[in-house]
Amino acid sequence: MKRSLTFLMFLICNAVFAQQNVLTPQDVARIEYVINTSISPDGEKIVYQHLKPMAPQEKNAPADVHLYLYDKKSNRTMPFITGYSVSNVKFRPRHNSISFTAKKDGDKFSSLYEIGLNGGEAQKIYEFNNSITHYDWHPQGSKLLFVSHEPKESRDSQLPYQPEVYEEGLRESTLYTIDLSSPSPASLTVDGHVTGAWWSPDGQKMAVSAAPSSLVDDFYTGQKIYILDAASQNVSAQVDHKAKLGILKWSPDSKKIAFIAGEDQHDPIDGRIFIVDATGGTPSNLNPTFKGKFEDLAWKDNNTLTYLASEGVYSSIGTIGRNGKMNQMFRDDNLSIAGLSMAKNGSMALVGSTARHPGELFTLDAKGANANRVTNSNPWLEQEKLGKQEVITYKAADGMEIEGILIHPVSGEEKTPLITVVHGGPEAHYDNGWLTNYSMPGQMGAGEGYAVFYPNYRGSTGRGAEFAKSSQGDPGGKEFDDIIDGVDYLIENKNVDRDRVGVTGGSYGGYATAWMATRHTERFAAGVMSVGISNNLSKWGTSDIPEEMFLVHSRKRIWDDYQFFLERSPIFYADQAKTPLLILHGKEDTRVDPGQSYELYRHIKTRTETPVRLVLYPGEGHGNRKSTARYDYSLRMMRWFNTYLKEGNQEIPKVEVSPGTK
Repeated sequence: MKRSLTFLMFLICNAVFAQQNVLTPQDVARIEYVINTSISPDGEKIVYQHLKPMAPQEKNAPADVHLYLYDKKSNRTMPFITGYSVSNVKFRPRHNSISFTAKKDGDKFSSLYEIGLNGGEAQKIYEFNNSITHYDWHPQGSKLLFVSHEPKESRDSQLPYQPEVYEEGLRESTLYTIDLSSPSPASLTVDGHVTGAWWSPDGQKMAVSAAPSSLVDDFYTGQKIYILDAASQNVSAQVDHKAKLGILKWSPDSKKIAFIAGEDQHDPIDGRIFIVDATGGTPSNLNPTFKGKFEDLAWKDNNTLTYLASEGVYSSIGTIGRNGKMNQMFRDDNLSIAGLSMAKNGSMALVGSTARHPGELFTLDAKGANANRVTNSNPWLEQEKLGKQEVITYKAADGMEIEGILIHPVSGEEKTPLITVVHGGPEAHYDNGWLTNYSMPGQMGAGEGYAVFYPNYRGSTGRGAEFAKSSQGDPGGKEFDDIIDGVDYLIENKNVDRDRVGVTGGSYGGYATAWMATRHTERFAAGVMSVGISNNLSKWGTSDIPEEMFLVHSRKRIWDDYQFFLERSPIFYADQAKTPLLILHGKEDTRVDPGQSYELYRHIKTRTETPVRLVLYPGEGHGNRKSTARYDYSLRMMRWFNTYLKEGNQEIPKVEVSPGTK
């Protein structure tokens, strides 16, 4: 009788939520948003990329990325390219046009296209014998630097079957230069795998980033910056800095280079600003004690940079001099900023989100006085009832202050069920912006009556290099204890039901989910693990980033202490697992091999009676990119939590992907 009444109340609550017009997986599958923006040098026009997902019931494919233009004078936005996806969007110098790369129907490779600022039909202006992955215009607008893979070598074998030789015969990217008036490209000699290249403003030099090889591990751990002389096309200097590398910008006078990178090879993220002379050498770390993370930069003048930074869960924009002195210009604690582009007059184009909407185009004047929202990609969201979003801070067991974000339920019971969402990395963090997508319950959970918790546990970014390094050498230790401490804080202060706590996350967040479902199983009533780690011994040998894991995560080799790494693996505690666990994994994942999910599934299935299900997504890698696969994920995740956090079932829920309505 009690079971029947509980289920009846669940149905009534669902009916109430449906009447309230709350966010559902069907809604999340159709959300559109702005992802990149670039402002013209005069600040009058802004181009931006608009992501439009495919309808999951119609086509399982990645989202299209369309091109739009905003004219500040007329205050109008215009669609420019909506029939296919574009990338690498730039204003072409000394031309009244925009360039981009695309692979249109009939194209064998991704090629370079151009469209006038007045619109019209985009024209292909250059096609190479392989896809163009990166390019940069000479200041005169007639020459190009571009990066492309070396052509495939012809096979000697005449057999119809060709085996794969793992990590041998890798194709590296080469740097080329071309004058479009006589399109015959010349390759430039740079050691290794070229990842990017930029002309100096005077056109006399080139800055080039390159890794030792095309292995992902080398991209993370071994990139270097080279300076080439444009006349001789030879390397003239090298920057002496070994760390993760981010964006790079020339000073207006072409005498210096500013770039974002890690402070050293053990920094898990590129979050410090460095400046180096164009003659190479050792760069200067402008503000090594900054308790935040630099996300983007632009030169304001030859002595001053404008920066975008994360400071905890908030975003800020300011200036920093060559002496490291910082001056904050703009901060809105309700606006999370993901990208910045600055014109010569100092006006800016931003991509920003809030708790009420995902990424949109914003403008900001040179004084940083006001951020003006330009686009509204999802006007229907204004009719949705969304849960209140709140930034919280709490003390970990050892006294360290931890930040997190809590989304309150739209409505629900006095004692609220909780879903804990753990970010991956762990070198990442949650901002106080939009926190809902196919794998993050966010407002989907709030609409179903859950509180949803996003902890920035130690090892997260946004709080300086020391905090980002604070979890190293202690996998599954204090970093994950921080999460449990946060749950306890919510139980004591936010009416969370101790007996109905769930956990989910992908990659390192999947590791946390597996850890909670096994090592701390008495604390969690349901888990949804995605592309996660279950065995740190086998994970090392099957991942594409073993050296990166050593340098910025484990800080010691597994063969030096096998027992330690085994005891920090969820499979070690699988026999005690009582948490119903849904495991999701892309079959083509090279970062965390699907075998990690097979192992945990088999251990729990064989050693316990606990409900467990393994779902594999063919054609997907380290996270789902295609529409139906994403929608399927959302449905399975929410139904799993509803089954084990609300209904109290012990039966694994069935899921069918079918058209849904409000």
